[in-house]
Amino acid sequence: MPVDHLTADLRSAIDAIALIDPHTHINPLQPASKSLDDILGYHYYTELAHSVGMSQEPLAPSVPARERVRAILTHMPRYDNTAQYAWFLDICKTFLDYDGEPVSGADADRLCDAAERLMAQADWEQQVLTRSKLEGVFLTNEFDDPLEGFDTRRYIPCLRTDDLVFKLDQPSVRERLAQATGVEVHDRTTLRQAVGQLFRHFTSKGARACAISLPPDFRPQPAGDFTLTSDPVARSQAVFWTLAEHCRDFKLPFDLMIGVNRRVYRAGVFQGQDLFDNRTSLMLYAELFNAFPTVPFCVSILSSTLNQELCSFAWIFPNVITSGHWWYANVPALIAMDLRARLQAVPKTKQIGYYSDMYKLEFGLPKFNMYRSVLANVLAADFVRPGLLSETRAVELARYLLRDNVQTIFRVSLPHG
Repeated sequence: MPVDHLTADLRSAIDAIALIDPHTHINPLQPASKSLDDILGYHYYTELAHSVGMSQEPLAPSVPARERVRAILTHMPRYDNTAQYAWFLDICKTFLDYDGEPVSGADADRLCDAAERLMAQADWEQQVLTRSKLEGVFLTNEFDDPLEGFDTRRYIPCLRTDDLVFKLDQPSVRERLAQATGVEVHDRTTLRQAVGQLFRHFTSKGARACAISLPPDFRPQPAGDFTLTSDPVARSQAVFWTLAEHCRDFKLPFDLMIGVNRRVYRAGVFQGQDLFDNRTSLMLYAELFNAFPTVPFCVSILSSTLNQELCSFAWIFPNVITSGHWWYANVPALIAMDLRARLQAVPKTKQIGYYSDMYKLEFGLPKFNMYRSVLANVLAADFVRPGLLSETRAVELARYLLRDNVQTIFRVSLPHG
């Protein structure tokens, strides 16, 4: 096959862009992996292995880590066609000096030994960040996170609000909220006081976003009377609307991750039970977008069937931004299709190209590598070859998606790029 020099040149230039990852689940107190068990504990691998026949017994906490790794790798040849396998292989080759393929259970001891030796280095975290070209990493922080013990300029706080919106009827959640804010919530006034205290705490620690994942049938509505005994739907709507009001008042973007249906596969592994639902429509959010014109809503979707609607909303609403390729849409074929539509329909300043959603830093490199490959191909085929953009302007467009828009939308100031 002849070498595609244009795509290769674009990919090389895109690789040089320093990254800000706008959504992860990194623990800033232990951001990098300590073992191969940390890598393969990522739910993609446990759920894929379970899907092809592995029982859940190796996932029990009592099972030695090396045996858990061996079990997952033993089943890996059954799903070595997947994007997730490609991520793992990229990690092994880049970080663990692995030069073989395919990976199987026979490689367990070799890879575990390499991981334990290399990840024990004192500067391992910095090595991973440097090789991955990651300058900033957004977090997902529970509302009662003290946000202490880490550099908030590198690991950027984000207020995650799912428990507030959907579980405030639970005494344990209200107790956590009271401990975090000094306010016992029982009506609309105390709700606003508590949420206000949370936003003051988070913004004082450098938080740059508020975020939530939402079920397919959720409909934001202006908050009415609020009590803890309100109808669950009305209670959730009241809390959500109050959060949107504070995003407006504190000038924080609101990340909306729309359409997840929880516990579909009830016998699934941890974090491997949820799926998307095609009944979702962004028309449910039209009132929200109209009511808060100054709040940037960074919208993630789970299904390509919703992508045209998202593109159309971002086309006409100044405050709607396309954000990443979430979860089940995070494979090259679907990214290419969705990316093509967004680049042809949505202003370039209103797109957050990608986020990793990672739990450990080592996944930033392979996941962004996947996106950068798709991006280089789409830019070459759809923009440079037809003469719509020069190579230089195509790389500038890539920079908007990978860095500049994150800095502008979330008001993040980092020096390089």
